[in-house]
Amino acid sequence: MYQLSSVTQTYERRGQIVTALDNADLTIPDNDFIAIVGPSGSGKTTLLSVLGGMLAPSTGDVMLDGESLYDLSVEERTALRGRKIGFVFQSFNLISWLTARENVQIPLMLSGKTAKQQEDRAMEMLDRVGLSDRTDHRPSEMSQGQQQRVALARTLANDPQIILADEPTGNLDSETRQQVMNYLNEFHQDGRTIVMVTHDADTAAFAHRTIRLVAGVTHEVSMAKAA
Repeated sequence: MYQLSSVTQTYERRGQIVTALDNADLTIPDNDFIAIVGPSGSGKTTLLSVLGGMLAPSTGDVMLDGESLYDLSVEERTALRGRKIGFVFQSFNLISWLTARENVQIPLMLSGKTAKQQEDRAMEMLDRVGLSDRTDHRPSEMSQGQQQRVALARTLANDPQIILADEPTGNLDSETRQQVMNYLNEFHQDGRTIVMVTHDADTAAFAHRTIRLVAGVTHEVSMAKAA
């Protein structure tokens, strides 16, 4: 479970202090599915970075499973991300010269799995997202939707309990967006916590809760039924 208490994040831009998060309070129980919405510049991606242990807040506390996230060292946070948190990005972040299978193997290699464990798990995850026939294809040989599904398989590789998704359907057509959200919904039904940033109302409707960020302030605006 996440517990954010009075989290403020400021930075300097052109000599001016900008407040990205303003005294934000937020509780995210285990197995929640939350959409974070709001206008451009409202602090959505900043909030996701704070939750992911990548950006220490200026003030306030971020608790994850009863542990203060930013009391940990950089090395400890990196290890925690490898164990507990998976990331999905709008831009896929696949390595262009690696195959789908090799891209999925990266987090497994970093976590110390053997070569056979890496390959077996990568094949299992690619099969789960319907890409068992694309394992040896490189990103340039796949559609955008297929590339995002490879990214989803890579996210699942180390079996994270939390998935942080930043505009996961932003570059996709409506049919492919539906497929990707169906997969995220499946991952949630497996017991995972999903926190998703989106600007799209149809995508946000998949979540159980919607949190709107306005000028860095959190407002809960709905308790929606998942699609």
